[in-house]
Amino acid sequence: MFKYFKKKREKKQEILHRVKTDKAKRKERKQEIAALPGTERKAEIKGDKLSRKKQKQQRKEELKTSSRKERRAAKKDARMYRKLKNRPVRFAGWSVLAALLLVIVVTVGPTVASVVGNLSGKHITIDTTSEEADEARAAADQVSEEIADEGLVLLKNDNDSLPLEDEKINVFGSTAFTFKYGGGGSGASDLSRAVNLFDALADAGIDYNEDLYDYYAGLPELEESVGNTDAGIVQVFKGMVSSDEAAGEPDVSDEAIDQAKAYSENAMIIVQSEGVEASDISDNQLKLSDEMDRLIEKVTDNFSNVTIVVNAGNTLELGFVEAYPSIQSVIWTGTPGPLGTRSLAEALSGELNPSGRITDTYAYDTESSPASENFGDYKYDNLDKAYLNYEEGIYVGYRYYETFYEGDEEGYNQAVQFPFGHGLSYTTFDWNIVDQELDNDSIELEVEVTNTGEVAGKDVVQLYYSAPYTPGGIEKSAINLVSFEKTGSLEPGESEVLTISYDTRDMASYDISDENYILENGTYEIKLGRNVHEIDDTLDFEIAEDIVYQTDTDTGTEYENRFTESENELTVLSRNDWEGTYPSDQNDSKVASDKVIERVQGHEYNDDVEMPETGAENGLLLEDLKGLDYDDPLWDEFLDQLTVDQMIDYVTEGAYHTREIDEHGIPNTVLMDGPAGFSFFGFKQVEAGAYPTEIVVASTWNKELAYEMGDMIGQEAKAYGIHGWYAPALNIHRSPLGGRNFEYMSEDPVLNGMIGAGMAKGAQDQGVTVFMKHFIMNEQETNARSGLLVWSDEQTMREIHLRPFEMAVKEAGVTGAMSSFSYIDGKWANPALLNGMLRDEWGFQGVVSSDAVFGFMEAPQAVTSGNDLMLDVLTAPDQKQRLEEAHEEHPEAITAGLRNSMHNSLYTTLKTHISN
Repeated sequence: MFKYFKKKREKKQEILHRVKTDKAKRKERKQEIAALPGTERKAEIKGDKLSRKKQKQQRKEELKTSSRKERRAAKKDARMYRKLKNRPVRFAGWSVLAALLLVIVVTVGPTVASVVGNLSGKHITIDTTSEEADEARAAADQVSEEIADEGLVLLKNDNDSLPLEDEKINVFGSTAFTFKYGGGGSGASDLSRAVNLFDALADAGIDYNEDLYDYYAGLPELEESVGNTDAGIVQVFKGMVSSDEAAGEPDVSDEAIDQAKAYSENAMIIVQSEGVEASDISDNQLKLSDEMDRLIEKVTDNFSNVTIVVNAGNTLELGFVEAYPSIQSVIWTGTPGPLGTRSLAEALSGELNPSGRITDTYAYDTESSPASENFGDYKYDNLDKAYLNYEEGIYVGYRYYETFYEGDEEGYNQAVQFPFGHGLSYTTFDWNIVDQELDNDSIELEVEVTNTGEVAGKDVVQLYYSAPYTPGGIEKSAINLVSFEKTGSLEPGESEVLTISYDTRDMASYDISDENYILENGTYEIKLGRNVHEIDDTLDFEIAEDIVYQTDTDTGTEYENRFTESENELTVLSRNDWEGTYPSDQNDSKVASDKVIERVQGHEYNDDVEMPETGAENGLLLEDLKGLDYDDPLWDEFLDQLTVDQMIDYVTEGAYHTREIDEHGIPNTVLMDGPAGFSFFGFKQVEAGAYPTEIVVASTWNKELAYEMGDMIGQEAKAYGIHGWYAPALNIHRSPLGGRNFEYMSEDPVLNGMIGAGMAKGAQDQGVTVFMKHFIMNEQETNARSGLLVWSDEQTMREIHLRPFEMAVKEAGVTGAMSSFSYIDGKWANPALLNGMLRDEWGFQGVVSSDAVFGFMEAPQAVTSGNDLMLDVLTAPDQKQRLEEAHEEHPEAITAGLRNSMHNSLYTTLKTHISN
């Protein structure tokens, strides 16, 4: 297998050279054509197109006469060529830095003051120095460590090599000195209390080879790395300009190896990835570098018990662990927060028994999923926008692998190394279904879990279902996660009965043709799984006749297709024709239709609305509305008092706070990032509790622990004077290449929804507005901040990408949302999404903020489409001017939109602890 990966890497380098050479030729040719007169230029462009068409046809003819093996190899090379040509480029992130600098340089007066003030965090008026704040951080650290403990995943443990019998270890590699506690950007957190890996080992009673430590610490390559970390905007910019190759690794001398062999037979190597907001990961960064290859080969040749630690928020290729028999164990830490090194050390010593489960499928080839075919840099020829086609449909992550390889165990085992939900323990558990109730309303199982091993531990019971599928009918995955529960710590011989239940309609599929959800008649298999592929028990549940759901169960709103305005046609992957529908970027139409262009560039203002009253003197203060329903008539009297100027200022200055309007009793509120603990994305450091990133929170598979984290976030918020939290992030891991995968939870919407709802409810129960984000389909960083048109079909959107947000609304009652950068169905701040789906269908009552504002995001479109606040760090004065100009042209529409935004924002403010 090692030779296979080496050969594949060499082929990739060869094709990458071709890509770069061809790119240089195209650039040179473009310059030649640009220098020609207009008539000659058109003729040359047309001639080049005909030439390319002839060459393509010639290649097709040549392939017809080739052997089958040659054709397959040629197709594989062509596919790799396309991927490399269109892959995300981290250096493209400079555009964000350039945009920032450009704004600061070319603007004057109040705009510069606004930018500098926003980046410096001058308006973030919080107090983190009180005794109450100290107590909250101390409690947060306890929860953080508990999450890191339970999020640790034991992927492999041959011969019970862990915990270590001889508690002495050699730690190889520079990566031990650059441990990844979290990711970069808004998902970063306060690492001022981070525990050094070597200190954690010592605290756990594990002796590490100090001579080997000194050898690495003295290397010139590591002098600047030891003990240094970046955060916030600095970390993002560094990530943008870093290489898209896997990190290198200094060589280790033979003398150091000999000394280490005399010290212990135990060795540990950490493998990492570099996840950061604003740039995606390259596929090369998910593989070992040549230098790391050599290190692993050298270490495994000399030590009998090697542990690989996966310290990454992205899914790495780990096939190499099977090439070396001496790699006895693999532990996944993810990006586990500042105290995660303790969890790792305690797992090595045996003080901690791992109980986490991975939240993604670990495939041998990270590019083998269909979503990887449409991930990268795609731009229209006739529209200044990038696009992304979600042609994989519902077959994301395990839904693809389990369905495509259904009935082909050999093929599955060659493709998948560790299935979704996989995780081992130092003990063993038996399951027994002691009770069951299955009917058309609900499914409920009682499962007795017994620790049959010799040490205490926790277990996770995963519940899946398989629905009847008709070829050519509604698309259905062969298996779907529907619920899960986790035990407490069970001593040897101890048992616990878990109750796992869900609504039967949760197994329904969305039928695009009839615009409803349906449970088709047939046999539904209810499956208890150790992971998605290892099923412990199966129950059959019969549905005699189709059950059709035409309205939302909570609001009674009739279902309808809401995202069909574009003329963009996708070939969506179908299990009825894998080969014929498998995604490919080769056939993309890079010409946007006139209707698409019109939707992107145009905006409809409803000038038929009645002009709201403004500037009335009704003598009401905001506190007079405390406890009133959203639709209470007194809201109209209060909102009548606001002037247009007051409302414009309020919605345009919504970056990390909302402004005070003293005469109406409207207080200033503070809104803060981030999903791993409060942080500020500018240049201001915030001392706050710091947690593992969301992928680790989800890997605990512990809903109660997620609630506890949210609850602690809420307690901190009250101690500091914070009222809103830009979290949790509920987007899925569509591809292993996603730059923010550390900040998101998993490839599965139900796991995201359940963990995310727990986090959200915990914070909201403390009176903190939770801004679930990024609503929706923000799974790629490349081109996101220039406005990315995302195309998908409605079933995929509802069942995969909308599902976790819907669960957060309905199960946690969230009162805040952050819209994404994405153009959904051709519209940024799409009213069908923000009003039709979110508010009308799901019953959401609250405020929607934009994500950080870039040039394509304009306030007039936002406030008339359901987006209430502009998180504008750079251009708030420009947004104010746009609204003033739009108000002159569309006074009724803009005034009504501003009024709705104020209503949503202020209603939400009264739900926070500020009103107490």
